[in-house]
Order: sequence, then structure tokens, then C-alpha cells
Amino acid sequence: MAGQKEAIAHDSSSRSSDTGVDKAINGEHVEQIHTNERVPGHAEYYEKNGLRTYGDDADHDHEPPMTKRRIGALVGMAFLWTGSQIPVYLLGGIPPLIYGDIGGLDRWVWFVLANLISLAAVCPFVGSLSDLIGRRYVSLIGSGLLVIAMIIAGLAQSMEMFIAGMAISGAGAGICELTSLAVTSELAPTRKRGAYVGVLVFTIVPFCPSVLYAQLIAQNSSWRYCCLFAGIWALAGFVCTLFFYFPPPRPNELGRSKMQILGEIDYVGGLLSIVGMILFLAGLQWGGYQYSWGSAHVLAPLIIGFLLLFIIFPIWEIKFAKFPMFPSRMKQDARVLVLTLIITAISGANFFSVLMFWPVQAFNVYGHDPVQVGLRGMPIGFSILAGAVIVLGLLSFLRGHNRELMIGASIVMTAGCGALAIGNRDNMSLMYGLLVIAGLGIGGIVVPASIITTIICPDDIIATVAALTLSIRVIGGCIGYTTYFNVYLRYFTPNAIKYIGGTMFQLGITNETYIEQAILLTSESLIDRLYEIPGIEGNETAWNMVVYAGQLAYAESYKYVYLVSIAFGGISIIAACFLGDISKYMDDHVAVVM
Repeated sequence: MAGQKEAIAHDSSSRSSDTGVDKAINGEHVEQIHTNERVPGHAEYYEKNGLRTYGDDADHDHEPPMTKRRIGALVGMAFLWTGSQIPVYLLGGIPPLIYGDIGGLDRWVWFVLANLISLAAVCPFVGSLSDLIGRRYVSLIGSGLLVIAMIIAGLAQSMEMFIAGMAISGAGAGICELTSLAVTSELAPTRKRGAYVGVLVFTIVPFCPSVLYAQLIAQNSSWRYCCLFAGIWALAGFVCTLFFYFPPPRPNELGRSKMQILGEIDYVGGLLSIVGMILFLAGLQWGGYQYSWGSAHVLAPLIIGFLLLFIIFPIWEIKFAKFPMFPSRMKQDARVLVLTLIITAISGANFFSVLMFWPVQAFNVYGHDPVQVGLRGMPIGFSILAGAVIVLGLLSFLRGHNRELMIGASIVMTAGCGALAIGNRDNMSLMYGLLVIAGLGIGGIVVPASIITTIICPDDIIATVAALTLSIRVIGGCIGYTTYFNVYLRYFTPNAIKYIGGTMFQLGITNETYIEQAILLTSESLIDRLYEIPGIEGNETAWNMVVYAGQLAYAESYKYVYLVSIAFGGISIIAACFLGDISKYMDDHVAVVM
């Protein structure tokens, strides 16, 4: 910095270089820089109190005016954010229509799981990467992957190809989501991060009725047009980022060559985390679904993935990595960070109970009319959005009080998700209200928890921490989903035999093969094919009786999923009670000035 000189501070207490360095600017202002504020390997800037970037010639203490450049960047991030969400929002609402066209009845759930697993796998490495090399090119790669993914999924002629497209979509979505959250957070004054991100999240509001859109599009033309729309939206995000987002150099780029920057990338850590995450989560999802828990197909990836992700990766990061993906500097407030991550994992588990089960429950229990199925999906979408915006806004307005906000959101989430257990074939009107309550609680945690972690971390690793929360959320969600699915499966089989088999006996159909066929078709939501079964064929009354019996079987089975979610929610409430307050961090500092 021009006119700047450094002098080593000495005093009668023998405070030497381990205490600090004084910066004198034009002989007027003297600022002491403690060694715990220095960033290892980077003399070009420092972090005040170990958190806030200074010394890079930018004014970090005043909110910049909302110029066209800032507005363009924020609009680009809004496209990235919405583009990361809508593929699962749209396609996740019409699984029976997709596998009814391209097959894959026994593995369709993997198109959602592959999306989420790839999101969780790439996020930690990409978050760390974007903190090193910058957000612009990383976000362009993310939106580009989304475009390619939607082309593959939209042209798929088999479920395997469709799953491959959705896996690539997950990687792109993870990059776009973490980049949009990180960029918006670092452009905002710390105390306003909740408000800025709240506005970002609110841009998803046109897509809250995505299940309705998808049902109408698929029923009136083809589900492939959902892929076309998502791909065009991702392309718009790519273009906006390309022409409007030009951030200043990252602080850790200053005074360093490209080779030096590339040398700080933790390639080994990235490989261990990505491979470990994929294997562990894949094994977790296979267990009890396509393969038995004791099979080699489940145990091999589960054990290898666990060793790589939870043992070898941490040892590498702590003992051997010269530049670890998760530097120790991120633990500035360890208690808040750890408890917030626990709450994030639990909210992910409960989020999955609604995300993965409610759309098919709305279809299987309450009828297949596309408009009605779409309307049943709207309360959860709008309420999750509302919960996120409300808590984010309050986080900024109250300048903290994260403990109270997280306790409240956890209680609402637990109560709402647990109350969904009372759902039956005839009380859909009551379920609307309960879905709103569950959604408000889930939304009040899912995104706000990520922003809380960015507030308590150093400015130059915001994306790293945001990526960690996204991955933890998916890990928690996958563990929750595995638990929920096995609970659901345990009850659905006897309930299906009881209700569907019992009804068919009443109709005089005693052939076990026909009964098994009816149960299988019902479990796959292909109820129109029940007409092919002798004794039901051509008999609309018999068909209605068997369909109604299947709806009762579904309703009696789903309720145990929501009852189990109460246990997860209880852990979240307890963790929230011990959170520390972040009010002291809610200042006017702006991490990135542009």
C-alpha cells in the first residue's frame, strides 16, 4: 500500500512479533495487526479478529452504492440460485409419468438421489476451489453443467440415461447454489447478509407451484419439456454471469502467480472427499431398497466410503495437507459452527421426509388428478420459502438472536413434520395447514443455518463453509431418507396385504398371483393397469375398491415416517438450545467490494 510502513511494536511487557505489527499510514493512523490476524502464506492482506478482510486497499467498512454492476451480479446470482433448484422441483413432482414412459420402475428414486449425492460430493472441493481461484469461472462451469445435464435428461430413452443426466445436474446445482449464496453473502454488509440472502431466496417464488407446472406440462404434452425449460433457465444464468459478474481478484490471489494459486488446491483431499461421499451415500441408499443390508453390494461401498470420508480424509486434512480444504481458521466460534452443522443435518433429514415422500403421498393417497396433485404440492413449497425469508430477515433485523430463531424453527419443524402422521384418505384439507407448519420450520433452518456459518467464518473461506453446510444437509438427508424408507417399507407390505388382499378376497379374487400383481402395480403407482387383472378387468366398481384399498395402505404406512421424524427434530431442538449468540459479529463490514 502506497505510503505505508511497518514498525515492530516493543513495550515494557516485552510484547514482540507474536503480539502484533503496527501499521502507520502517512504517520497518522496506527493499527495493530496481531499474528492471529495474519493469513498463513498471504502477506498482502490480513483478517481483523481472525475474520474480516482488510489491508487490500478496499473500503470494507461502508456498504457500496447499488450500482449497475452490483445489481447485475446479484441478478446473475438469482438466476444461478433458481436454476439450481428447479430441475428437482419440476422433475421430482412427476416420477410416475417419467418411469411410465422410459421404464425403470425399480430404480426411479435414484434420479433424485443421484442428483443429491453428486451435489453433496462436489460441494466441499468446489467451495474451497472458488475461494482460491474466484467465483466467476466456477459459477460458469456450474451453470454449464446444468445445461448439459438437462439436454441428457430430456433426450433420455432409458432410466439409466436419465439418472446420469440428473447426477450431472446435481453437480451443477451444487456449484450454482453454493456460489450464489457465497457471492450474495460477501457482497452484503455482515449484519445485512440475512436480508440480502432472503431476497435471493425469494426469487424462487414463481417456481413454488413447480409440481403443478410439471403435472400440467407432462399431462398435456411431455415431461421432457420440463427439462427443456430448466435447461433454458440455466442457460440464462450462464449468460447473466458471463456478461454481468466481474468480481475483483480474490484476496488470496494478490501478489501470487497462477501456479502458486493452483499449488494451494488440496487435490488429494478433494479426491478423498468426493469418492468417499459418493460411495458412502450410494451404499446407504442401496441398503434395504435394491439390496439387502448384508449384501456385498451394500457393505463394500458403505464401508469403503465410511473409511475414506470419516477416517482417512480427516487424518489427511489434519496431519498431512499443506493447504487443507477446511483450514483450522474456520473454527473461530467452534460451538456455534458445530451445533449449527448438527441442526443443518437434522433439518436435512426432515426436509427429505417431506421432499421425497410428500409428492408421492399426494399422488398415491389422495388421487392422481394432475391439477389436484399440483395443488397439494404448493403449500410445502411456499411455506419453506416463507420460513427461509422470515428467519433470514429476522436474523438481520435483530442483529443476531440466532439461538432463539433456531429453537423456534426447530420446534415448528418438529411439530409440523410429526403432525403429518395424522394424514388419512379423507383429511386433505387438514394436511394443507400441517404442511405449511412443517415447511415454515424446515425453511427457517435450511438456508439460514448456512448464512449463520458464513457470518462466523473468515471472509476468504465463505464458500468453503457454505459448501460444508450444503454437504452436511444432504448427508443428514440421505441418512434420514434411508431410515424413513426402511420404516415405510416395513409397514407398507403388511398393510398392502391387509387392505388390497382383503378387498380382492371380498371381490372373490383369491388367486395369489393376481393379488401380488395388484399390490405391485399399486406400489408402482400404475393403477390404470389394475384393469388388466382378471376379476377387475372391465369392472369399474372393483377397480375403485382396489384403488381405495391401496390408498388406505399407503396412508397407514406413511404416518410412521413422520413419527420417526420427531426423534430427529428433538435432536435439533436440543442442539439449538446450546447455540452461542452471533450478535457480536453483526457489523457493517463488507467482505467483497464491487
